[in-house]
Amino acid sequence: MNEILLINASGQDKPGVTHALTHALTQVGARVLDIGQAVIHDTLALGILVELRLSAEVRAELLNAIQQAATALDIQVRFQTITPERYEHWAEQQGKTRHIVTLLARQIDARMIAGLTGITSKHGLNIDMISRLSGRVSLAELNADDLAQGSACVEFSVRGTPADMAALRADFMDLSAELNVDVAFQRDTVYRRNRRLVCFDMDSTLIDAEVIDELAKAAGVGEQVAEITEAAMRGELDFKQSFARRMALLKGLDESVLAGIAAQLQLNEGAEKLISSLKKLGYKTAILSGGFNYFGRYLQAKLGIDYVYANELDIVDGKVTGEVKGIVVDGQRKAELLAMLAKQEGIALEQVIAVGDGANDLPMLSVAGLGVAFRAKPLVKASAEHNISNLGLDAILYLLGFRERDKLL
Repeated sequence: MNEILLINASGQDKPGVTHALTHALTQVGARVLDIGQAVIHDTLALGILVELRLSAEVRAELLNAIQQAATALDIQVRFQTITPERYEHWAEQQGKTRHIVTLLARQIDARMIAGLTGITSKHGLNIDMISRLSGRVSLAELNADDLAQGSACVEFSVRGTPADMAALRADFMDLSAELNVDVAFQRDTVYRRNRRLVCFDMDSTLIDAEVIDELAKAAGVGEQVAEITEAAMRGELDFKQSFARRMALLKGLDESVLAGIAAQLQLNEGAEKLISSLKKLGYKTAILSGGFNYFGRYLQAKLGIDYVYANELDIVDGKVTGEVKGIVVDGQRKAELLAMLAKQEGIALEQVIAVGDGANDLPMLSVAGLGVAFRAKPLVKASAEHNISNLGLDAILYLLGFRERDKLL
């Protein structure tokens, strides 16, 4: 007789379970059609789908042998015959579009899982696999009062294509706002596992400051410049016009203040870990900033950034003139520089990651294979495909599928 048989084994995880069950199958020449295993808190769940061509007598002997092997290992086992129709339906699913849904939070609770899986189900997505990417948490950490610096990540592999992508993303945004989580939804393609270049905005992305505002404070025009900066980042003002207005207010600033401001710059959470990890993995990194080269080069030396493109302050006789040299790096220029670097590195745009927080970052976020708005302004957060608002920059490693146990530092 021909039969497709599903064998499910569960129990305390220990060495030798898979060998014991498959050894029994080798005696009858079974063909393995699928196999999968998961272990949660040392509890094993193993599934093996096999094709059998056996007489009823030999089949009974096989099932008995598997049962005996499982009993000897204190493992529970059950058998289920799969109909040809059900098998064909399963086989046809392999051509369906797959996506990765990544759930990010300081700590993850049942409400978050229930909310996310309710949304995927609502939009016709079937979950194939769930994996925890963040590290195991000790009891001391669980009982700690301050979890502000913790991070947790669960990744869902889902199958299917949403009928309304905008509605799906809106539901994820609502969940994020309600429960203080970040949810990323991306196509599971070969490019996801082969990104090669990461382009960062500088101000309020890599560093926790807008440098032009710090320069303005030193020049005594801090409030005026900060107001213009905020309006520009919200997308209320054209970047070039707002930039010219802010630069004009800096005229006469002494060059000597630049070094002091650079030395006081604070990196955003996770920046150092992310860039160090990317370097060890062979990624190229770039700063594409509407800020200033002086500070970009300072960060380049500190972090080992490969490329820096920003605005060059015009300084004459030790004083800022209120102008910049060369082409102003605005949003469109950032997108052009990103494309130029991708071509220079010999990679596709799908292999580029762009990270930014302001309205002038949207063009490069939209052309990159993975565009991430980091702690972004509301307009940017609503427009970007991916957002990280609750964790540090190193959470981007989770979006690439890296696990906490993959120690790189």
